[in-house]
Amino acid sequence: ADASIREKNPELDAVVREKVARQIGIGAVKYADLANDRVKDYVFDWERMLSFDGNTAPYLQYAHARICSIFRRADETRASVRGVAPVVEHPAERALALALLQFDSAVHDALDRFSPHRLCTYLYDLASTYTSFYEHCPVLKVEGELRTSRLALCDLTARVLERGLGMLGIGAPEQM
Repeated sequence: ADASIREKNPELDAVVREKVARQIGIGAVKYADLANDRVKDYVFDWERMLSFDGNTAPYLQYAHARICSIFRRADETRASVRGVAPVVEHPAERALALALLQFDSAVHDALDRFSPHRLCTYLYDLASTYTSFYEHCPVLKVEGELRTSRLALCDLTARVLERGLGMLGIGAPEQM
């Protein structure tokens, strides 16, 4: 995990990098176990677990870190957009808003069935939907209410990722 972080963000302080690498490594193992139905076997594969692509903890953690980076570059705090009702006009904004609304039912479904893999699937789908939103709806290149609205969607996504990963015992680093 340390090598991946060093490659992606060489300017990251060594102490922070070590902490993040630990979160990613431990999170990757936990997530790989929890993302599979408990009655099914899976192959233990470090390379797959530590991948930043696909249904892995590093993919989810990276989505969270990307959102935190957007706020740093926007020179805004996440708290500054709380309470803002996002305007959902673009299809990618709508898809993200709908995905965020499913968090409660995903948590209850996972709890009711004693199946944490259902929460993992939801979080992966949310991160994928966020990636599509990020690609189709510029946040930092727009101004005014549209920017604030999109920042609010980003904050809501980060909060859901943090809570969901936290329920799985996995950290959500702000930098990677």
